[in-house]
Amino acid sequence: MDLAFTHRSWAYENGRVATNERLEFLGDAVVGAIITEHIYLTYPDRPEGQLAKVRAAVVSGQTLAQVARNLEIGPSIKLGRGEIATHGDAKDSILADAMEAVIGAVHLSGGFATSANFVHRVMDSIIADAAERGAGLDWKSSLQELAAARGLGAPEYVCLTSGPDHQRTFLAEVLIDAEVAGAGQGSSRRGAEQKAAEEAYLALNQSPGE
Repeated sequence: MDLAFTHRSWAYENGRVATNERLEFLGDAVVGAIITEHIYLTYPDRPEGQLAKVRAAVVSGQTLAQVARNLEIGPSIKLGRGEIATHGDAKDSILADAMEAVIGAVHLSGGFATSANFVHRVMDSIIADAAERGAGLDWKSSLQELAAARGLGAPEYVCLTSGPDHQRTFLAEVLIDAEVAGAGQGSSRRGAEQKAAEEAYLALNQSPGE
């Protein structure tokens, strides 16, 4: 299991030893297969497109990073000096990769039954939440569809950044017909735009249609 926590930055500084990247590769495939089978069996009336959206939301880097935070994996990741200085143990990308590596290690040690049990234990509540969120699985796509249905212009996003390189803050606004329809803030451009789209979608959905 120690290998699952070995980030390439630490490996590079310690004689180029093995990293968690191969386990991450395996874990990515394993968690994808487990989640896909679960939502296929659990939601027999959902069309393929909806199942794909649920799966994408559950296996996204942002979601896997949150699972890693829930399990307090961050402090166990072995990082190089540069990543330590920039708080690499809090970065979504590093946490998500470590989470996949852990799943890969669990799978190697116990096979599909063990890895499936582990994934369900730490992710079933997330799967259920994603399945109920509907439009919230992808607010940007949902806003675009709603705007088109209302005969409005396509949403346009403007994003500003602030803060040092290792701790950027993104502030996004979404414009519809040249009017600000929603705003959002996050640690990534995508996250900020999704929050802006969510605010705009909810506001537009509550207003009467044309």
